[in-house]
Amino acid sequence: MAEKPKPQDFDEVRKDIVKLLHQPEYDDGSAGPVLVRLAWHSSGTYDEETDTGGSNGAGMRYEAEGGDPANAGLQHARVFLEPVKSKHPWITYADLWTLAGIVAIKEMGGPVIEWKGGRTDYVDDSKLPPRGRLPDGAQGSDHLRHVFGRMGFSDQEIVALSGAHNLGRCHSDRSGFHGAWVHNPTRFTNQYFRLLSSLNWEKVKNDNGIEQFENYDEDLEAGLMMLPTDIALRDDPHFSPWVKKYADDKDAFFKDFAAVFAKLVELGIQRDDEGRITNVDNEKGGYHAAPKKKREPGSPGKTRDDKMNIDEAEPLAKKNGKFRARL
Repeated sequence: MAEKPKPQDFDEVRKDIVKLLHQPEYDDGSAGPVLVRLAWHSSGTYDEETDTGGSNGAGMRYEAEGGDPANAGLQHARVFLEPVKSKHPWITYADLWTLAGIVAIKEMGGPVIEWKGGRTDYVDDSKLPPRGRLPDGAQGSDHLRHVFGRMGFSDQEIVALSGAHNLGRCHSDRSGFHGAWVHNPTRFTNQYFRLLSSLNWEKVKNDNGIEQFENYDEDLEAGLMMLPTDIALRDDPHFSPWVKKYADDKDAFFKDFAAVFAKLVELGIQRDDEGRITNVDNEKGGYHAAPKKKREPGSPGKTRDDKMNIDEAEPLAKKNGKFRARL
């Protein structure tokens, strides 16, 4: 599609994203949470001071960003979306990844979030941001303010955006942490804030030496976990009022989360009064969609990830086999 896609084109993509959310063999039977994480991580590299990173470019197609340990596990999300890219080759990966997160949140019971298309895909890896810009769950309040403040988020927005922890779970072979934050990690609610503020959380050390916080319910015979950064939200005097507010008021949380997530996926994007993206890459290259990943294996040593086997580095190839079998 050489010309700018129309809204109805994106509507068809939305429908196909909905169809792939049910994944019985994946975490809790849904691809939704990992698609939300993909949208978040593909946008959360933005630096306001240097105006670098952000949701334009789809940098995770390249090893320099896709191989960042902070992005471990997101190859599954990208693989899940390949059938959509195959059916709609005109869409850019940058648009597809952010739109998938927006659609997944709504389908899991969350708010409707504003989304605008027009992002382009970088033609090489020369503009990728440095690693280390994504949050580290083992840290505290100062770290959160440093990482999110770099993107231009306030304390209130940091807490609201952290409500994404209503979804999904941690894996010891990815982040080093293990477990889910809430009882139903495929349903978007304000339960994360209610549990964070009402339960007793005990610090434990995992077998890998990483510390997290856990609460075990003997009646349910099930445990939940929180990250050190989650506990920091509860305990910090400026974060904690927002934790309480969102625990008590689901509607307020949904409203604020919709606003901050819409802001997140627009990081690094410049638009004119008519909504057209005016970033240099977009003005020079137009709506440039990178080709669908090749199915046959390529050279793991190549810098261009799209010459490899569906967006993965060599160590991850075997882990993706059972997921790719369904594509």
